[in-house]
Amino acid sequence: MARIAEVERYTKETSIEVQLNLDGSGQTQIDTGVGFFDHMLDGMARHGLFDLTVKVDGDLTVDDHHTIEDTGIVIGQAIRKAVGDKKGIQRYGSRILPMDEVLVLCAVDLCGRPSFSYDAVFQGDRMGTMSTQMVREFFYAISYSAMMNLHLKVLTPGNDHHMAEAMFKAFGKALDEATRIDPRITDVLSTKGTI
Repeated sequence: MARIAEVERYTKETSIEVQLNLDGSGQTQIDTGVGFFDHMLDGMARHGLFDLTVKVDGDLTVDDHHTIEDTGIVIGQAIRKAVGDKKGIQRYGSRILPMDEVLVLCAVDLCGRPSFSYDAVFQGDRMGTMSTQMVREFFYAISYSAMMNLHLKVLTPGNDHHMAEAMFKAFGKALDEATRIDPRITDVLSTKGTI
């Protein structure tokens, strides 16, 4: 059964269309209007081995906040929809990922309860045209709209670009692990019988 989701969201601030295939191969088509953010989403999907199409028309004449936060909301909704009833998935995923001098930890639990923990400090205020503050806002939006526990920690800081890229790639790898089907799991992985 294909684990593919299409989600659209239209507001006065943004128009967003996302297609996500959890069982893809890392193919992407991304256009948010924010070049650095496009680069981050591409790395996230390629390293997570899921196919991702993102088309955003946002109010970038204001700033990048609505575009990036709302994209996080829609991608989170797509994750939740694609995972479905969660039967057979591993549920948990984690990755410690190096990128040159930087080391990042990401851990995910697709438990149906939103919680977000974040520890990263950037030196600059922008990477290209993307505000460094929006890294946190993007992952916060994903965690709450996907109803997942998400922990992101920069263990060894360094170059801002490296830290952001390591976080996006680590999330992709952790999500791939958490959504992976394990034939030994015949229902949902929970003592409650539901997640």
